[in-house]
Amino acid sequence: MAVDEKTVRRIAHLARIRVTDEEVPHLRNELNAILDFVAQLDEVDVSAVEPMTSVLPMELRQREDVVTDGGYAERIVANAPQSDDNYFVVPKVVE
Repeated sequence: MAVDEKTVRRIAHLARIRVTDEEVPHLRNELNAILDFVAQLDEVDVSAVEPMTSVLPMELRQREDVVTDGGYAERIVANAPQSDDNYFVVPKVVE
């Protein structure tokens, strides 16, 4: 996949980066080099590699799943600016 100048300008606009006309060819070459490198990574066979969350073998510590005291929702929402039926009430931000 090759990136053209129009795509470079669109990426810069989306990233809110001011790009001059002189910078566009250099950025186009940089983006194309990055995409070429990613394409090389696609060719690597990783079928025998197990997924991992860390480079060191480790087992995650888990806490015991026990019931806590709870039962004091009224105290939790007591200082809330607005609450309804022990839930925090927040203003609508998305319409």
